[in-house]
Amino acid sequence: MTIPVILDVDTGVDDALAILVAVRHPGIDLLGISCVAGNAPLAQVVDNTLRVLDAAEAPDIPVAAGAARPLLEPPRSASHVHGADGLGGIALPPTERRAEQAGAVELMRRLILEHPTPVTLVALAPQTNLALLLRTHPEVAGRIERIVFMGGSASVGNASAVAEFNVWHDPEAAAIVLDSGVPTYMYGLDVFNRVAIEHELAHSLEHGDDALGRVVGALLGHRIAVSADESAEYTGLIGDAGAVCSLIDPGALRTELRPVRVELAGYARGQTLVDLRKHPGQEIGLTPADEWAGVEVALDVDEARLAGVFLDALGLAGSSSDAGASPSPTAVA
Repeated sequence: MTIPVILDVDTGVDDALAILVAVRHPGIDLLGISCVAGNAPLAQVVDNTLRVLDAAEAPDIPVAAGAARPLLEPPRSASHVHGADGLGGIALPPTERRAEQAGAVELMRRLILEHPTPVTLVALAPQTNLALLLRTHPEVAGRIERIVFMGGSASVGNASAVAEFNVWHDPEAAAIVLDSGVPTYMYGLDVFNRVAIEHELAHSLEHGDDALGRVVGALLGHRIAVSADESAEYTGLIGDAGAVCSLIDPGALRTELRPVRVELAGYARGQTLVDLRKHPGQEIGLTPADEWAGVEVALDVDEARLAGVFLDALGLAGSSSDAGASPSPTAVA
């Protein structure tokens, strides 16, 4: 049985990998894609998404533009990580696909309510679109199977010492989603930073004969600019694609249902506070953890197994033994 999915993306390098997996894997029925500003400005995100669908040889999947900025914060992006075009300068051909005029919130509302079974939302970006959807159309909540989001961390951050980029970018939106009552699954930095493809395999794909493999290899090989004349070392992270792969093979990850809340003030703004205690604490004057949202949090992963799922989904199997590197946690979602 296929899983009906709507992707919410801010298409940078690893969102592109996630879209490719979602299109290519027969177990996923990709109903549509909503776009939000994050890794790049909104117009660039939409254009990138349409071009990636061409690269995936996707059918006519509806795409719509959503929020151009966070709920409260001014517009900002991660161009220092994903490049000015969001795709690390990887030139994909222009596309004749066009985004729907109705907008992302209306697209998600329509797809959710029209589908005969509950839909899974996979959020790979700041959750502004999802927060607007749930606040504007609360009737959709009962038709959402769950929200799988790449974001947060039960340990360190990357946008700040404690906050992961997607949640940090719009913490109010993330808080609205967690408090919505819809079941949520957090694919955070604890697993995001561990699933990668070895450099030799990515290089061979990039310079091979398979057109999709060349795109995948180039995306995996993108390196973060750490200065005007220096790039970071190769990581090969599949990044956001890991969240999509978790739908395909949930057994590759160890998860726990944990109380989670989003910090909205001070230096820790954007941090996902994950209560990992086995026994109640002694908070006085604070909201007790049993009143926080219960979230299924991915805490451990079989790196090679999930990397193998990624390669298999893209029809690039045969080199799965070369998957599963554990690079340093330098990437931004």
